Amino acid sequence: MATSTVSRAPAGAGIHWEYLVPITVVHLLACFAFLPWCFSWSGLALAAIGTNVFGTLGINLCYHRLLAHRSLKVPRWLERTLATIALCSLEDTPARWVGNHRLHHKHSDEIPDPHSPRNGIAWSHIGWLFRRSPDRKSFAFFDKYARDILADDYYRYLERHPTAPLVIYLVHAALFAVAGLLVGRWTGGDWSHGVQLAVSWLVWGVYLRTVLVWHITWSVNSLTHLFGYRTYATDEDSRNNWLVALLAMGEGWHNNHHHDPASASVQHKWWEFDVTYYVILLLERLGLATDVIQPRHLRKAARA
Repeated sequence: MATSTVSRAPAGAGIHWEYLVPITVVHLLACFAFLPWCFSWSGLALAAIGTNVFGTLGINLCYHRLLAHRSLKVPRWLERTLATIALCSLEDTPARWVGNHRLHHKHSDEIPDPHSPRNGIAWSHIGWLFRRSPDRKSFAFFDKYARDILADDYYRYLERHPTAPLVIYLVHAALFAVAGLLVGRWTGGDWSHGVQLAVSWLVWGVYLRTVLVWHITWSVNSLTHLFGYRTYATDEDSRNNWLVALLAMGEGWHNNHHHDPASASVQHKWWEFDVTYYVILLLERLGLATDVIQPRHLRKAARA
């Protein structure tokens, strides 16, 4: 791997409090999972299931393969639903996420790359989020990297109302708490049990799950550019990492992805399981996904 560093952010850019504060607060709230009173088996199940549902449908399928790479098409109502699920992971607006990801692909491990591990694993994993970069929120940036995203009224509304994503996140957290309260009251016979389950579902099903989705997503930025094997000699440091692929439902086959970013699938060997792609195939079978882009070798075979 090349050892040269890439530029992080303009000198004097300052701390990005808009990201630092909520990320810190949610991590602190997730720590309540260590308290026995906050534990419940149903809360644990919500954390495990929710990590896969919100991460796979919202981030992997919608933000990454659908919006950033346009590897498939779905009805607008479904696209907006999936984008709202992604917002419930508090991973930024669709336009900002897509813009940063497309910038990463265009200049991967070069100076404009927002999160290259050549600046250190901590920087690529989380540090880049805390350094303010006004150039990546400018009109010129969005016009170059996310014009198609902002053509949609819903996504444009989210950019014009910066508090909207946070409101969506808080509303979905409140729904978890209310559901826990009602289920606890119904199964436990008193309100104290309902309150305990509401807190458990909030801590495990929302805050801890959010932190897990964050770190799994960030691991694609950091670990898969440092550790793993390279099937293709791409012009950056991407690797195929089996552990990240397992946790991120296929996203860890990152060298495969950089070799063929347009493809809806990153499974290039039979054992490189890509669960996100299997969900896409299910949507296609149900008639909810069309124009699913196959891997490059299949596209070439079809043309031949």
